[in-house]
Amino acid sequence: MKEEVVIGLEIHIQLMTKAKMFCQCSTNYIGKEPNTNTCPVCLGLPGSLPVLNRKVLEFAIRTAVALNCKINQVSRFHRKNYFYPDLPKAYQISQYDIPLGINGYMEISLPESKEKHRIRITRVHIEEDAGKLVHEGDIASSSHSLVDYNRCGIPLAEIVTEPDFCSPEEARIFLVKLRSIVQHLGVCDGNMEEGSMRCDANISLRDAKTGALGTKAEIKNMNSFKAVKKALQFEVDRQKKLLAEGEKIVQETRHWDESKNVTVSMRSKEEAHDYRYFPEPDLLPLKVDLKMIDKIRKNLPELPEARRMRFIKDYQISEYDAEILISSKELGDYYEKAASSYSNRKVLSNWIMGELIHYLNEEKIGIDDSPVSPEKLVGMLKLMDEGVISGKMAKDVFEKMFKTGKDASQIVKESGITQITDENELFKVIDNVIKENPKSVDDFNKGKEKALNFLVGQVMRYTKGRAKPDFVFEAIKQRIKK
Repeated sequence: MKEEVVIGLEIHIQLMTKAKMFCQCSTNYIGKEPNTNTCPVCLGLPGSLPVLNRKVLEFAIRTAVALNCKINQVSRFHRKNYFYPDLPKAYQISQYDIPLGINGYMEISLPESKEKHRIRITRVHIEEDAGKLVHEGDIASSSHSLVDYNRCGIPLAEIVTEPDFCSPEEARIFLVKLRSIVQHLGVCDGNMEEGSMRCDANISLRDAKTGALGTKAEIKNMNSFKAVKKALQFEVDRQKKLLAEGEKIVQETRHWDESKNVTVSMRSKEEAHDYRYFPEPDLLPLKVDLKMIDKIRKNLPELPEARRMRFIKDYQISEYDAEILISSKELGDYYEKAASSYSNRKVLSNWIMGELIHYLNEEKIGIDDSPVSPEKLVGMLKLMDEGVISGKMAKDVFEKMFKTGKDASQIVKESGITQITDENELFKVIDNVIKENPKSVDDFNKGKEKALNFLVGQVMRYTKGRAKPDFVFEAIKQRIKK
């Protein structure tokens, strides 16, 4: 049978509040001694009572509004029960039947298609995070595990989509766009590698003829956009292979093994009834004033889609360039800062999307940690415009800038890398090259254009790349004619 891919996503984003969700403990737990960033509330000790952090509510509403959700004026918290050592209370305070936001959507499009595909967002709700387990030695043979409760109570917003994705690539594009949105909103840094944005995926295959939906599997532990696409593609192929061999697909939760590039079975898939949800007795129903929603809606910052359109209009760059540049808030900010003092915006975007992103990826650092600031990049581009260095030289200069943090003018001064601007000096080199290569000159006169490229290459070799290629190209033609 012919199968169609059906994917739905569940994304948790860590909200960037200063205090935890229901207590005053700091959310800055990274690097702290285990179990020192805790209090009776986030440890769930008897007699302690949770109090909702208002900033958590504001950030969650901001997220839901940006995702075109309807905000429920009255929602409520539930206890989601499961016995696992990373939850000291043995339950998680979450939202179940009446979440904060419902019936939203986001539109995406594949690079090869200009048609928009609307992804429905089922719900946006808030919940507290669990702690962290630390396994001693190899997990399989470990006799014990340690638990760090510093992360307990960190506020999360969970975004659940309908199963509207038709391919792993669509899921990846959605996540990239969602990260950009929450970054622009200022509610989450969107760092999947560090766990502040996490994604689980439900995937199944549907019979293209009958529309019958197959058994779904859930995939966890995907900590990058690349990993999401690879894990989903593996699971598509695995399920298709099972069906082709007449095997049954088991409903289960699977773990993405990055080192082996496979999904492996973790446990049978839990259903809602397994968690025994019931209303949280220590928290009253959550009532949201309409004025609060309207105020948040009116004060939303510029979102990625609006920024993309502005980049195309104001900077006269292509849709593709604009899409890349707004894919993260920091990248867009970098471009805007550089563009404020450099007029050739296309050249600027080429260097950012080419050399800069290449070296950032190679060093595995974010653009905020780039040793080449917007001002330094502009300084190098201006040296190119002034003819001090060529495009080829600029690549060498940029590499040195990235490795040393020095600006372009300092590197040029120290290394003596400059273009030869003295035309008489260049003509001497050109005349020598013509004299030494009579066969290439004869070939050019016979109409062989490659011979001219060879002669230009020889001049560049003699000048160690310091000659202007365009000037050399025309000068050789004129000299040969004479």
